[in-house]
Amino acid sequence: TSGIGVTVNETLDPASPNYRWVDQGIVLQSVPNRDHWNAIDPAIVEDDDGNAWMSFGSFWEGIKLVKLDPDLVRLAEPQEWHSLAKRPRNPLAADASAGDGAIEAPYIFKKDGWYYLFVSFDKCCRGMDSDYKIMVGRSQSVTGPYIDKDGKAMLEGGGSLVLAGTGDWVALGHNAAYTFDGQDYLVFHAYETADNALQKLRILPMAWVDGWPVVDPADLNRFSTELLGSGPAKDD
Repeated sequence: TSGIGVTVNETLDPASPNYRWVDQGIVLQSVPNRDHWNAIDPAIVEDDDGNAWMSFGSFWEGIKLVKLDPDLVRLAEPQEWHSLAKRPRNPLAADASAGDGAIEAPYIFKKDGWYYLFVSFDKCCRGMDSDYKIMVGRSQSVTGPYIDKDGKAMLEGGGSLVLAGTGDWVALGHNAAYTFDGQDYLVFHAYETADNALQKLRILPMAWVDGWPVVDPADLNRFSTELLGSGPAKDD
């Protein structure tokens, strides 16, 4: 049983008198024995016509896309759903298990007339046994079909590798992509081998070659993070 909810705030300034997160309730929920997907990992993208879409899911049974109401706190009516990506899965695996079909954490990024669907393959959150990796496909429509570099549809298990684990970072995944001051960046969590696979935030520059995102794995060690603060200041 998983659910995606939303809260709304009029400002992001915590010092403002109207800084207050207001719960809007559940947007959608997955129900055991009804849904073979689970409602996790939401991300919002706006299409070229100004419509808002939420990608999500799903660990097993693939990545979904659903259209949102213009108020962004509920599904559009009539509802419009699409399947974007999935991986072949052993049909003998229990319904509640991803088996060998684990895929989750979608993020759609618009670039030069294309929608790029980033996803994470395999498993996170298992320490040194994690094998998360970041994959991508692209489409000229937000609803797909998304195709990888080799022309394979992501609905048929396709996906081109962006980043995988290294000796120093055992697993990489659950990414987002942003543009700051004209530079694109890939944002994700990585599991550092030297720290017993503790999850850490990594933000690496992302280039483009022949219309596909490229991130240099050497940047995992080239850039370091600095702890700026450990919490609110205290009066002594």
